[in-house]
Amino acid sequence: MENTYINLEWRPELERPVLVAGFTGWNDAAEAASVAVGALSDSWEAKRFGGFDGEEFYDFQTTRPQVRLVDGVTRKIDWPENAFSAAPSANTGGRSMVLLSGPEPNFRWRSFCSAVVELARELEVELVVTMGALLADVPHSRQVHVSANAQDPDLVGGLDLSASRYEGPTGITGVLHGICAEQGLPSVSFWASVPHYLPSVPSAPASLALLESFSNLLKVDVDTSQLEHSAESYQEQVSAAVAQDSDLAGYVRMLEERFDSQAGEARDLPTGDDLAEELESFLRDQRHEEE
Repeated sequence: MENTYINLEWRPELERPVLVAGFTGWNDAAEAASVAVGALSDSWEAKRFGGFDGEEFYDFQTTRPQVRLVDGVTRKIDWPENAFSAAPSANTGGRSMVLLSGPEPNFRWRSFCSAVVELARELEVELVVTMGALLADVPHSRQVHVSANAQDPDLVGGLDLSASRYEGPTGITGVLHGICAEQGLPSVSFWASVPHYLPSVPSAPASLALLESFSNLLKVDVDTSQLEHSAESYQEQVSAAVAQDSDLAGYVRMLEERFDSQAGEARDLPTGDDLAEELESFLRDQRHEEE
């Protein structure tokens, strides 16, 4: 059966496959989700087998194509796309893995997600896992909080993760999770919380936390040695930078105290406006105390 929007270059042979999706953009605070999916691809030597027709789903003024030189002379345009790759069961502990990665589409989210589910059905995918990351009022110096959503609570019941209680704007991962539920395809959505005062600093600790949750869910091994090294560097560099800013250091201490006092409790995640207002309020109070 031909998929309207997905171009298959070849059809992989799969065994009890799981589809793992992660997108750059709104769903990918501090690049935690996209780096996690990239680590899976590298660890399992996944091979590309198809992708979406970008013309249907992207505003190229917003998600621009990239020009690069080939052999220092010829210019080649790389168009934004969402690509599918497959990792054989021999590399993943008995289950084949299908990975979906790329930028969050600009248009036709329902059509996009329906096409993903249609392909998943064709490939006899047994489970869809989406990965995301969001900005939250958490300190970089504490363990990364990961929440999980699933239509069937038993899927994540033994993972010792809190259920996400977020309400508000959503991204393509939320829509994909919802359409999987509508179509009766089991799915799990993992979300890592990253410090909102470090929105543009790639968070290796958050990527590691997502991969740990994923590994615990499916009982598969993932090579995270490079990410572990990056996570150590992240903690050292961020801690050193925070220590140079007395206002920010005070704000982080406040977050640490709040985080420690709420350990084990379900947390309602604030909106981006709430986070910005809280930080501004804290800094105003600090300046008034110094006057």
